[in-house]
Amino acid sequence: MNGGYQELLGNAILGIDTLWGGDVMCPSGMGRFIADSWFSDEPLPRAYSDPAAARLRETGGVSAKQPDREAIQAYLAVVDIPAAIEGLKSQAQAFGGLRGDYVAGLAECFEVMWDLAMEAVGRGQAPSYERCVLASTGRTPSRSDPQSKRERVEELLGKVGATSVDEWRRRHLIPMASIRTLGAAVIAYFDQLSERNVARYLPPPLSGVPRANIRFLPIEDAWFSGSMNYLGRARRANGSPEYEATYEINASLEISVPEFLQLVSHEVVPGHVTTFSYLQNLYWRNLVGFEASVLTMNTRAAALFEGIANNAILIAHGVTEADALADPDLEIGVLLALLQDDAKNQASYLTWEEGLSKPAVAHALRTEFLVSEERADKLSGAWARHPLLGRMYLPAYRAGTERVAELRRRLPDAKAIPLLYGCSGLVDVTTIDKALASESGAVQSN
Repeated sequence: MNGGYQELLGNAILGIDTLWGGDVMCPSGMGRFIADSWFSDEPLPRAYSDPAAARLRETGGVSAKQPDREAIQAYLAVVDIPAAIEGLKSQAQAFGGLRGDYVAGLAECFEVMWDLAMEAVGRGQAPSYERCVLASTGRTPSRSDPQSKRERVEELLGKVGATSVDEWRRRHLIPMASIRTLGAAVIAYFDQLSERNVARYLPPPLSGVPRANIRFLPIEDAWFSGSMNYLGRARRANGSPEYEATYEINASLEISVPEFLQLVSHEVVPGHVTTFSYLQNLYWRNLVGFEASVLTMNTRAAALFEGIANNAILIAHGVTEADALADPDLEIGVLLALLQDDAKNQASYLTWEEGLSKPAVAHALRTEFLVSEERADKLSGAWARHPLLGRMYLPAYRAGTERVAELRRRLPDAKAIPLLYGCSGLVDVTTIDKALASESGAVQSN
């Protein structure tokens, strides 16, 4: 890279990513971790390209069951991650304004991720749970309250003649062999809805951006239920992006048709793929900065993106509440997805704040939040007990969902949707109010 801010940001993000064993250039979610994208056409920084980085990725970084301390030490000897983070802080002050606040928030999250990595290898003091949650969500930890959603689900189950959520799921269960065919149909359906209820509120140049250039790929034995992998590196003849992505879905996932509808709106259109495609277009047209091309997990930006995705089915239908969807089965599916968001936060809180065992957490998620047995097992285990994801990412889902829902209840979609999709500048779950208060409301050139 050519030095300066871009190299600082690249080394900070990909340094943290590599340290935790991630590979942003891997096309599969099985290999990705902190960094969700690299679609800038910029050369990769030393944090990724140095031979020590390749060795660390091969050994799994600090995420490995037995971290290779020699590989970690060799990497840290050539990539100074703390210096890159400090450089970002200085750059944030130089930017000022909305962009400065966004970059400062990134730096704060990277500092926590660095401290968590050092904890994993027995160095330094472990950051408090409160600091972790504050960094990624902008608010302090708290328990989830599922009662009202759970009671509404139980009421709706009675209306459709089902005695339990498990029975309801069995009635509507999707065979994985049909996932590609069904996925294509559902994507087309939500793309049409998004044309009507999203695109109409956005600047005309975004009208030609594909919102759902994605392929569904069932995979075996994944630790996640699904992974949206935004690639964004393919180019058309004129040099413009193709905005391509894949979605890997766990072949063992038990999911109903209504829940699948919510999943597609979340992961594809008008959720994650649409969000990333619009941001890539804004970056390609020089309307947002380099940070929009290197999107990351465990940050306040990720919390906002999850909030957009979890509200995406309501955004697509042009409504703000699940009970406005009219179809009781679809409402059940949406409420179960929202309960799963609450369950993710609760899994984090019960594990790290209250110190409950995995079986106790799984039981709470099954009984209080109505998640499936498969989800309860993964959320209470691989997710909640992960030293980073459990303390920073799981709370982000609920925080983002509630923030976006509140914003859409307060503002008409003509004002809220451009804000959410970056048309007033790249924002996160805390800086979006600053964008809202800006006088112009137009895209800010960075």
